Amino acid sequence: MKYKEITEGIFISRPNRFIAKVNIEGKETVVHVKNTGRCRELLTAGCKVYLSVSESPARKTGHDLISAVKERENLSPILINLDSQVPNDVAAE
Repeated sequence: MKYKEITEGIFISRPNRFIAKVNIEGKETVVHVKNTGRCRELLTAGCKVYLSVSESPARKTGHDLISAVKERENLSPILINLDSQVPNDVAAE
């Protein structure tokens, strides 16, 4: 499974289960969250996140939040995919 265009950001907050505020290149941007679960242990202020760029100009948000980097004490950071729509695609591949 490969995403077409990925960009990096810093998580700021999650006002509701569908959107998040992310700092992308110094600009606060509202993005769509592809996982409606809480994800509070992953989406913490200041964590690094990765976003896919939307191909549709008609959308309200230009990015989808797809993964987060989880910092772990005394261990290497781990990248966690938060895109709840991708498991079926990965299994099909």
